[in-house]
Amino acid sequence: MSEKKKLPSMGQMLKNFANDVAEYAKAGAPHVSKKQYNARLKTCDSCEHLRQEAMRCGLCGCSVEHKAKWATSNCPEKRWPQVLIGKDGKKIKVGSKKAMAAARKAKKRAQNNNSEASE
Repeated sequence: MSEKKKLPSMGQMLKNFANDVAEYAKAGAPHVSKKQYNARLKTCDSCEHLRQEAMRCGLCGCSVEHKAKWATSNCPEKRWPQVLIGKDGKKIKVGSKKAMAAARKAKKRAQNNNSEASE
């Protein structure tokens, strides 16, 4: 029986995660389709590197259940098919003008409610 390789260090896992998050955000936070997600998980389920008790990849240390959703992510061994962003996945704009305006409006409303409650 072969011994499982240790997970990457916490620092290396954070670096891997930060790189994935940056690519994901830069692309507009696109997700894969449900079919693609399930296919990715199936690929991971049959992989010798999967740490099933934590659902973590033994090579990069990432949470497989989360990483598999991101269209910009890939398996460290490139076992997932390439995804064309925007084709089957959902693409959202992070920080769009409309979302930012709605957030400012909600914040202003909350501030007004707090000032009225203190009077």
